[in-house]
Amino acid sequence: MKTFEEAIAIISAISSPFDVETISLEEANGKILAENIYADRDYPPFNRAAMDGYAIMQNDWEKGIRKYSVIDTIFTGQAAKYPLVSGACYKIMTGAATPKLADLIIRREDAEELEDKVLLHADTIKTYQNIARQGEDTLSGTLLLSAPLRCTPQIISLLATVGKARLQVYKSPSIAIVTTGDEVVSPATQLNPFQIRNSNQYLLKSLLEQWKILPVLCEHVSDDKDKLTTILTAALEADLVIINGAVSAGDADHVPAVLKELGLKTLFHKVSIRPGKPLLVGKADSGTVVFALPGNPLSCLTTFTIFVEHYLYRSFGFENRPFQRIPLLESRTKKHPLTEFFPVSTGHSGGLNLLPFNGSGDVTAAINANGLAMQPAVSAQLNENDVINFYPFNNYIK
Repeated sequence: MKTFEEAIAIISAISSPFDVETISLEEANGKILAENIYADRDYPPFNRAAMDGYAIMQNDWEKGIRKYSVIDTIFTGQAAKYPLVSGACYKIMTGAATPKLADLIIRREDAEELEDKVLLHADTIKTYQNIARQGEDTLSGTLLLSAPLRCTPQIISLLATVGKARLQVYKSPSIAIVTTGDEVVSPATQLNPFQIRNSNQYLLKSLLEQWKILPVLCEHVSDDKDKLTTILTAALEADLVIINGAVSAGDADHVPAVLKELGLKTLFHKVSIRPGKPLLVGKADSGTVVFALPGNPLSCLTTFTIFVEHYLYRSFGFENRPFQRIPLLESRTKKHPLTEFFPVSTGHSGGLNLLPFNGSGDVTAAINANGLAMQPAVSAQLNENDVINFYPFNNYIK
């Protein structure tokens, strides 16, 4: 049986970057950027009017000139037609290119229009007042985005700004999901008192969908070794296989034996954690990686969050699955020598609140949780305000 740290190290060792593909910007939402992005020009690319108003030379203002001839009006996307001369100004719209020699814009609210002239008023002025100067946001060639990075709406906006109509991203792996159990039925099925609905299949699909991954195979199989062999043979054609249930030591837990018969090299089976101790991780000669997760709801969520996501983060180019160090707001005791993960909520004070639950089979254990906290194997007691590891849900790829 491996320790938590040993299991993470093994998963890190078998993680290798997914292939890279080129996609259009329209396809980028939620994808993981695989190239660094640089500014293609200065931003702003010109001295830009930050207000509707009148563009003048500051030197004129300092000479005491307050009434100006209006040469022309500059709208966005247009250039000044005539050179700016002393005693003259341009009427200018927000976002338009400020003409050469103009180093001051007086707001329209501070102007009095008089036929072809304008009388300007201002309590104070300074050089480049109401002008966004060329390159003040960023200069051409500046590194703007470092890969890997999730393409969020704001990232996609920046990619469009710098002209990245096509970009390189990490290609999503092909993933197969196989759930098991005679007692497990579809949510749409009329069940008897000794059956349960297949919530874990929907859990796993939802967790993967947050990574923009749709499984190429998603099957449920009964506790029949031959049927399991047939399904797993097909599943092993995928890059990554996630199996749920039948991974422990019961008479109907056929997954370890079937995987061995199919040639899978088991890297470890059982980790000294709770919940999720029966976890099995293996790798086929083809390169397919297999995670066989225990069947209880909280065990399934925990092992995916801590181990499968660690593999995904690494394979999408990140160093590790991120976690935070946050104080626990109350004390907690455990009576076993295992590393324990437990659901917590994050309070307004910035700490972690314990949530009540009745073991790994409690179907309500995580519904109010923001993530999982960890109590290390060596810590039988956690005291109030102890700083511990927190693994947030739905917080991937920041």
